[in-house]
Amino acid sequence: MCLVHLMSSADLATVGVGPHPQPWPLDPRFDPELLAEGDRRNVVDRYRYWRLEAIVADLDERRHPFHVAIENWEHDLNIGTVVRNANAFLANAVHIIGRRRWNRRGAMVTDRYQHVLHHGDIETFAAWCVERELLVIGIDNLPGAVPLEHTPLPRACVLLFGQEGPGLSEPARAAATQVCSIAQYGSTRSINAGVASGIAMHAWIRSHAAPPPDPKSATSGTGDGPG
Repeated sequence: MCLVHLMSSADLATVGVGPHPQPWPLDPRFDPELLAEGDRRNVVDRYRYWRLEAIVADLDERRHPFHVAIENWEHDLNIGTVVRNANAFLANAVHIIGRRRWNRRGAMVTDRYQHVLHHGDIETFAAWCVERELLVIGIDNLPGAVPLEHTPLPRACVLLFGQEGPGLSEPARAAATQVCSIAQYGSTRSINAGVASGIAMHAWIRSHAAPPPDPKSATSGTGDGPG
């Protein structure tokens, strides 16, 4: 059962923080409107009251060198979850291959803080990766795939996911330097791309990332963190 269904309207109204007490911080990263009215956005405490552009700029200074890509030939509903996961694990960018339009509902507005790029086909995407020396790592439970649990992921890479149902297309498989599988133990044939993306991104995090910053502390050097 979804937790939101168990919350009253009064509870939902208390999500986030209310108006900032006076005197207001002078740091230009803070948004006067949010300071006055409160900040109900789904952001960690260290970004409370910050302007959208300031949050993106701060994230850009810390983004990881891995990218995430997903094929979108049939308006895959998993793309929003992939984007949200990419934001959570601070991927460099998300690449949508195929149709430009995608369902943003599952992203929960995190696409505003994440760089999302579009490629019309696999060939264009693959050329983009070659130019930037990014290895393409396919994620799919295909014959011949190597176990993700025992395979080191490159630091500079793109984790590529296929369309829900058919999985990686033949051109996508050809573009991949390597394909990794995710171990499963139940009766289902596969897990969806949204879940798989979170597992694969966290595998990269375990190998290459430092501990995350304190979600409640403001970035260093300002002295004017939210109260």
